[in-house]
Amino acid sequence: MFGTGADVVYPKENSRLADQILSVGRALISEFPMGTFARPQNFPIPNRIISEICFGVLVVEAAEYSGTRITARCALEQSRDVFAVPGNVTNKNSWGPNTLIKQGAKLVATWEDVCEELPADVRLALTPETGAESPGAQTASLFQEPSLSPHEKKIYKVLKADEPMHLDQIIEKLEPELSSSEIFTARFELELAGKVKQPPGKNFVRSFSLMCF
Repeated sequence: MFGTGADVVYPKENSRLADQILSVGRALISEFPMGTFARPQNFPIPNRIISEICFGVLVVEAAEYSGTRITARCALEQSRDVFAVPGNVTNKNSWGPNTLIKQGAKLVATWEDVCEELPADVRLALTPETGAESPGAQTASLFQEPSLSPHEKKIYKVLKADEPMHLDQIIEKLEPELSSSEIFTARFELELAGKVKQPPGKNFVRSFSLMCF
């Protein structure tokens, strides 16, 4: 869902992600005319559609004034389920989920907390067939590492979702295992894939804020 025309990818660093979405037969959706460029006032507008087409909205982090908060509000107005992952109270991005939990959103620690609230037919489609589970399977956490290359996995492992880490700290922690150039390359790939984001000042955090399902 775009805050620009469907032919204008913003930020431009997301062009690769847009190509990947199209390559697997998915769609880029926008209610703005083709050629519409990025304007701050455009971006909150599609949020009501994002929440409308979902069973529910899961908020992992959201500042007090953020698009994620707007989407959660739209979901409530549309009688959609709202879930939230509690965060560190000293992190401004935890304000959204923590406040939503206080207001009655469903607290989430594992994927089962969300799955059990889904419609029966959806839950059945997501449930592995009998015997498909490996012996001793454990409860899956929302924060399990996604599929990454070995270098990306090392960087992702030292990062947190609620505490920015400076690039120099990342290099210092991984210096015995990876060279600076390997760290720069892997970090860039993580950022392009949307798995890591960069707050101001060469700081990096895991990039999970809101999920719709």
